[in-house]
Amino acid sequence: MAQLEHIEAIEKRLWSAADTLRANSNYAGNEYFLPVMGLVFLRHAYSRYLGVKDAIEAGLPTRGGKTRPLTKEDFSQKSAIFLQPKAQFDTLVALPDSADRAKAIIDAMESIEADYENLRGVLPKSEYQELDNVVLGQLLRTLNPEELKRVSGDVFGRIYEYFLTQFADQKAHDGGEFFTPVSLVSLIANVIEPTGGTLLDPACGSGGMFVQSARVVERRHENPTEKLTFYGLEKNATTIRLAKMNLAVHGLEGDIQKSITYYEDPHELLRTADFVMANPPFNVDEIDADKVGSDRRLPFGLPGVNKKGKVSNGNYVWISYFYSYLNEQDRAGFVMSSQASSAGRDEAKVRRKLVETGDVDVMVAIRSNFFYTRTVPCELWFPQPRQARAAPRQGANDRRPQRLPQSHPQDFRFFARAGAELARHSLALSGETGRYLDLVAGYCQRMLTEGAACFTMKDDNDEMVEPLPDFLSALTSLRSYFDPFLKTLAKDAPHTEPLKELDDAIPMFKADAEAFRKTLSEQRVAWGNRIPPTVN
Repeated sequence: MAQLEHIEAIEKRLWSAADTLRANSNYAGNEYFLPVMGLVFLRHAYSRYLGVKDAIEAGLPTRGGKTRPLTKEDFSQKSAIFLQPKAQFDTLVALPDSADRAKAIIDAMESIEADYENLRGVLPKSEYQELDNVVLGQLLRTLNPEELKRVSGDVFGRIYEYFLTQFADQKAHDGGEFFTPVSLVSLIANVIEPTGGTLLDPACGSGGMFVQSARVVERRHENPTEKLTFYGLEKNATTIRLAKMNLAVHGLEGDIQKSITYYEDPHELLRTADFVMANPPFNVDEIDADKVGSDRRLPFGLPGVNKKGKVSNGNYVWISYFYSYLNEQDRAGFVMSSQASSAGRDEAKVRRKLVETGDVDVMVAIRSNFFYTRTVPCELWFPQPRQARAAPRQGANDRRPQRLPQSHPQDFRFFARAGAELARHSLALSGETGRYLDLVAGYCQRMLTEGAACFTMKDDNDEMVEPLPDFLSALTSLRSYFDPFLKTLAKDAPHTEPLKELDDAIPMFKADAEAFRKTLSEQRVAWGNRIPPTVN
C-alpha cells in the first residue's frame, strides 16, 4: 500500500510538470497530447525492456564462447518491446542541449517502427519538430525521475494509463471518448475472464479492454500473446494509433481496423468471437436505418426508426451487434447507457427478445458522472454462456440487480473487490464449485492480512510500526496533556459535554479494538497465520 500511494504522488507530479511545459510550446492542449503520449510510450517501453532484459540475457544460448545477440522475439515472449540503443530512454535523456532532440526522438521512433511492422506509421514523429529543444529536454527529464528506478512492478504501465486518463479528462482528443476508466475495464475483464480465444472490441478506443484482458491471462502465469487474439474496430485514425501504441508497449498485437461499426464489419466475426468487450457511444441517433436494416448482426430487428429515417436510438444496435458476434461458448461484458434497460416502444420489443433468450446474466448499475465525458449513469451487461442454459442452475430464478455504491473512477481497490464479488456470483451459479471456494478462501486470506496490518506493518522506510496501538497511545497521551488546562476552566464551561463524550468514547474504542484483535487472532489461528499483538 505504501508503494501504491508513492506511485500516485509520482503520477500527479509527472502530469503537473508535463502539463506546465505545454505553456512553453506552440501546441494547444489537443495538439500537445500525441507527442507527450509518444514519450510516455517510449519511457514505458524502456521500463518493460529493462524489466525483462537481464532474465533474457541469462537464458541466451552460447556457441564458441559467444552469446547470441538479443532479438525482438526474445522480448515478445516476455510481453515487452525490443529497443535498439538509440531508442532507449536513457540515451535520449543524456543528450546535451547542443543535440537535436527532435531528430533523436524521431530516429528512436523510426527504429521501433522498422522492427515492428504493426507500428509502422503509428508512432508520433513530425510532431516533435514543433517543440523547442529545451522544452523537449525538460520533458524527457521529467519522465525519467530517479525514484522510478527504485520501485517494482509495472509502474510506468500505471503512469501511461494515468496520462491517458488525464488527457481524457481534459477532452484533449476526440472529446475524451477514446478512454474508459481503467477500474471499470478491469472489472469487466475480471468478470468474464478472457483466458483464451478470440476477443473483439467493436469500439476499441485506446485499447484498454485488450490490455486488461492480457493481465487476466498473465495472472494465470500464461503468455497472453499465445492465448488471446485481439480484434478491434475504431472510427478515429488518431485513436487507432493510441490503441496500437498501448498494445505494443505491453508486448501485445491486435488487428485494429478503421471502421464505422454501424455499417462495416471487416473482421467478419459473426457468431465466432469467444469474448466481446466494449464501451460504445451512448444514445446515438444518427444511424442510417436503410444502411443497417438488413444487417445480419441485428437478430432482433431494428429498435425503431424516426421520421428522418434514422434509428431512434443506437443503444440496441450496439447490443444486438455484441450479441451476434458471440459463439455458443460466449462471454461478453460491455458498458451501456442506463436508458437501455428501461427504454420503451420498439427498444422494449428488442429488449424482450433478448431477455427471452436467457443470455443476460448480470447487470451492474454505475452512478452518473462516472465517465470523464458522460454525465448520464450507465450499466454493465454480462451475457452468460449459452451452454449453461441447458441445465437450470441453482438460484438462476432468483436474479437481483448487482448495484455498486458510489465510487471514483480510479478507485482500483474498490473495483478489485467488486470484480471478485461478481466473479464469485458467476462461478457459484455456473457450478464451478472448486474455483468458487478458492476465490472465497483467497478473499478471506486477504481480509485477514489487511486486518493484521492495523496492528503491525512496515512503513515507507521498511520499519515495523503499529498503526492502531500507536494511534490509541497517542490519543491517550493527548488527552492527558489537556488536563492541566482543563482544570482551569469552570465546570459548566462549553467544553464539559464534548469532553465527557470523548472520555466515554476512548475506552469504548479501546474495547472495540481489542475485540477486533481477538477475533482477528482467532481467525488467523484457524487459517494458520500469525497472531497480531495485544492492544494496550
